[in-house]
Amino acid sequence: MGRIGGRTNKKDKKKDRKKGRREDSLTQGPLRKKTCRFCAEKIFRINDKDYNRIKNFVTERAKILPRRYSGNCAKHQRQLTQAIKRARILGIFPFTIE
Repeated sequence: MGRIGGRTNKKDKKKDRKKGRREDSLTQGPLRKKTCRFCAEKIFRINDKDYNRIKNFVTERAKILPRRYSGNCAKHQRQLTQAIKRARILGIFPFTIE
């Protein structure tokens, strides 16, 4: 959608942006807002020793996922980064992958 002779049409881009659709996605449905897992499970404090819960928010290269990828709210993202940093100091998580 929005391609004319190999170029993107600006009007079609604006229409897609207004409808809340991705330009190059296969499905042309509206974007779904991610919900915070911690708010959904009603977890008020993130435990830094809970490896199974925290490991989903770290990449293979031991980087912390940003909010836009993880879908966490600001409050829980701050708690999560602190918990990951504490877990690194305790030796539960690696600082880097070799």
